Amino acid sequence: MSAPASRQSVPETLDAWRQVTARRGFEGRVPLASLQRLASLLEAPDGDAVFSLDFDRDSLGVPYVEVRVEAELPLVCQRTLERFLLPVHIDQRMGLIRDEADEAGLTPGYEPLLVDPSGELETLALVEDELILAVPVVPVKPGTDAVEREWGDGPAVEAERPNPFAALAALKNKPE
Repeated sequence: MSAPASRQSVPETLDAWRQVTARRGFEGRVPLASLQRLASLLEAPDGDAVFSLDFDRDSLGVPYVEVRVEAELPLVCQRTLERFLLPVHIDQRMGLIRDEADEAGLTPGYEPLLVDPSGELETLALVEDELILAVPVVPVKPGTDAVEREWGDGPAVEAERPNPFAALAALKNKPE
C-alpha cells in the first residue's frame, strides 16, 4: 500500500481500475453527520468513521478493494428506548466487476462491487453503504434482557376447547 492519504487528500471520486493497477491505498476520517443516508438511521449523527480503502489484485488476478471501517453508531435501543453506541468494525473485501455476469467469476468470500465502465467510484458512498449495512433492523443495546410475555392461555388450552363447528358436522352426518 502506498503512503496513506490525509483526510483532505482522499478524493471524493477516483478511478477504481487505475487504483488497482497502482495498488494504492487511502485512509481517511469522515463525520457521520456528513453521510446523509446513514445519518437518517442514527439517533444523532455524532462522531466520526475512520476508514481505509486498499486496491489490489489477488493471486488469481481478480481486482478488489479492501474496505475497513471503524465507527461507533449512536442508536436507540428498541427494548429500553435508551441511546447507546454500537461499535462497528468492518473488514470487507469487494471484488470489482464491470458487469453483473462477472460476479460468477469472483473468488469465494468476495462481495461484488459493480463499478461504472468509466471506473468512477465514490469513496464516501462506498464507506456509507458499508455502514448502512451494519445498522441492525431492530437496534438492541448489547446486554439487555429479552422481554418475554405470555400471550393468552397458550396452545395447550386451545387444544382443550371444543371445536365450534363440531355441531355442524353432526348435523351433516344426521340421516334425514
